[in-house]
Amino acid sequence: MKRILYFLLTVFILISWSSCRKDFDFSPSTGNLTFSKDTIYLDTVFTNIGSSTYNLKVYNRSDDDISIPTVRLAQGETSNYRLNVDGLPGKEFQNIELLANDSLFIFVETTADIQTLAQNSLEFLYTDAIEFDSGNNLQKVELVTLIKDAVFIYPNRDETTGIIETLSFDTNGDGTPDETPLQGRFLEDSELTFTNEKPYVIYGYAAVDEGDVLTVEAGARVHFHANSGLIVTNTGSLKVNGALSTDQELLENEVIFEGDRLEPLFADVPGQWGTIWLFGGSEAIDINYATIKNGTIGILTDGNQNDNKLTIKNSQIYNSSNYGIWGRASSVTAENVVINNSGQSSFAGSIGGRYNFTHSTIANYWNSSFRQFPSVFLNNFGIDENNMQVPNDLNEANFNNCIIYGNDNPEFILEEADNGGAEFNFKFTNCLIRFQNTNNNFTGENYNLSNTDLYDSCIFNSDPNFKLPFENQLMIGDDSAANGIGSTDFLVLMDILGVDRTSPPDVGAYQHVTFDED
Repeated sequence: MKRILYFLLTVFILISWSSCRKDFDFSPSTGNLTFSKDTIYLDTVFTNIGSSTYNLKVYNRSDDDISIPTVRLAQGETSNYRLNVDGLPGKEFQNIELLANDSLFIFVETTADIQTLAQNSLEFLYTDAIEFDSGNNLQKVELVTLIKDAVFIYPNRDETTGIIETLSFDTNGDGTPDETPLQGRFLEDSELTFTNEKPYVIYGYAAVDEGDVLTVEAGARVHFHANSGLIVTNTGSLKVNGALSTDQELLENEVIFEGDRLEPLFADVPGQWGTIWLFGGSEAIDINYATIKNGTIGILTDGNQNDNKLTIKNSQIYNSSNYGIWGRASSVTAENVVINNSGQSSFAGSIGGRYNFTHSTIANYWNSSFRQFPSVFLNNFGIDENNMQVPNDLNEANFNNCIIYGNDNPEFILEEADNGGAEFNFKFTNCLIRFQNTNNNFTGENYNLSNTDLYDSCIFNSDPNFKLPFENQLMIGDDSAANGIGSTDFLVLMDILGVDRTSPPDVGAYQHVTFDED
């Protein structure tokens, strides 16, 4: 009997307590919501490319549970913005409940077509607002996005099967086209000049066909979607005709190759796109005043080691998830080139080849805990299907008036074929290099740093005094060990910024400057 009485008493207390609570009595909002921001700036996007997702936090700082009668986009269903309110997608929501001293998240995205918003405009500021309630209780949070027009290049799709076009071309120089898994298409004749009038956005691989030349004019901006890039095939060519800029932040005359995400969050994220791939047989590649950043491999060049295949000058390559420049039995001539922050090597010359770097800064300040390769890597062999070495001549690898440095040690590694069946010719002249042979791990004549036939007038392990190397600012300061140690035999008259070099010159791509105190 006592148990029954206790049970009835407990039920009575619970019913009485719940009937007195007002926690679940929601009163209408009185227009006193507060927000984490009063305007949401969705960073610049290209027309018809979706933005990142941005968030807004809405606070009920009162002691009452409230219900917001409506949460909606001001332009309603015609808006190009999209909302997600507490997990529900849509453009208008009714009776959104918000407990006392609690908050809710609203997520915002947009995709907009500039042609429907502003005819003949290269840029358009698209706006809307999120409205909370109406009448006297109306509150708003503004939405602002800059939409940029662009030239889009993408592979064709079979409307029946949905299969996306893949590239077929001679990949190994035997004269026979090979099927590849690379999605993309060849550029038409009308597309072989990239101007600075509009940005270019490339989906898949844009390919330069045999005998064609792609010319990229000063100030052009080329953006690649994920797993996309540029391919130059047998007898094709690429001319990047950038010019010195007066504003080193805007780089108005430089040609810039990067990903297609324009938000600041993606500004320095490696591996957003593929590579500029110079296949065997492509020829007379000239790149001047270019910035190549955030790719998987900045430039991948194959074959033609006995030709002057790639000439690159006054250019920067940053944030490559694998290599900055990777030459495979190829030929590279570089002047005033800066490479930094590479997941593996900033420059790799593998399977032999012919490489000449002058007044260049080849550095690597990638997290040293996660990379296995130095700034510079050279070898003279490949590996066949039986895991056997296949030697090929390293005809020359000359580094003159260069800085080779980074946050790891050592910052160059030389791998010569075991059987000595191929040439292994290299020389560092008037260079500042990081190489400490800790525990005598590197032996043999190739690592004899006192051999002037291999290491002539070089300085080892002294501070280059880079400005902000982890932020790709590799200018050298007044206290740099690189100052005045260069040879006039290899002098490039102006540095990458157009500054006259002194005599004797500083080594690397930059003549030294006095850094600002800040």
